[in-house]
Amino acid sequence: MAPGSEPEARRVVLVTGASRGIGRACAEGFAAAGCIVAVNSTTTAGAERAAGEIADRYGVPTLALGADAGDDKAVDGCYRAIFQQFKRLDVLVNNAGILADGPIGMIAPDQARAAFSVNALGALFHLQAASRLMRRRQSGVIVNLASIMGERGAVGASAYAATKAAIASLTRSAARELGPFGIRVNAIAPGLIQTDMLAGLKPEQLAERVATIPLGRVGTPEEVADLALFLASDQARYINGQVIGLDGGMP
Repeated sequence: MAPGSEPEARRVVLVTGASRGIGRACAEGFAAAGCIVAVNSTTTAGAERAAGEIADRYGVPTLALGADAGDDKAVDGCYRAIFQQFKRLDVLVNNAGILADGPIGMIAPDQARAAFSVNALGALFHLQAASRLMRRRQSGVIVNLASIMGERGAVGASAYAATKAAIASLTRSAARELGPFGIRVNAIAPGLIQTDMLAGLKPEQLAERVATIPLGRVGTPEEVADLALFLASDQARYINGQVIGLDGGMP
């Protein structure tokens, strides 16, 4: 059963970092499947704008939730709002993240702390709160967004890669712990995806990286969303604790 295939029992989905990029594509993908979508962004204004646009386009109920992923109290507030309005949460797409790049010796302490606060601790805070709601129904799906960098490393992105490696480990551990409660936890590890994170690359740098991809192109946020929808569906009901690469075959 695909998410939202039964209108009378629409699945409730929370997507973090959903105002743009991969998060926005995931929010739209679940909305197109008929799900109720809770849209999280760092700011309330950003969440309200995205939630309004998605509701208008797809005709599904939405909920705007402004919260910094690294703020555990703000994160808890999101789940209280979801429970008050819908009394359930079926799917979490744990996507919120920020980039921290630069040579190892040049990464400022505040930059590294911010990356770990949002990317690693934020993912943990959301997973904790989501699992508490899901355990009430003994079912649920959590899809974390890792990265190819967390699996293979990358020059000039040590801090960011470390945060994404933490997400991969969190995914495997949480899957073992939450599986007995009917909650599946998996992660997607994208490679080069056409988002704002590529904006800092010079054309020649991007071309050099694309040349290493057997499929000969960067991926799209919609392709990440397609995999998130699959992992949330009953077609993936026996997939648990996996970090799945989505990178066009990058070496």
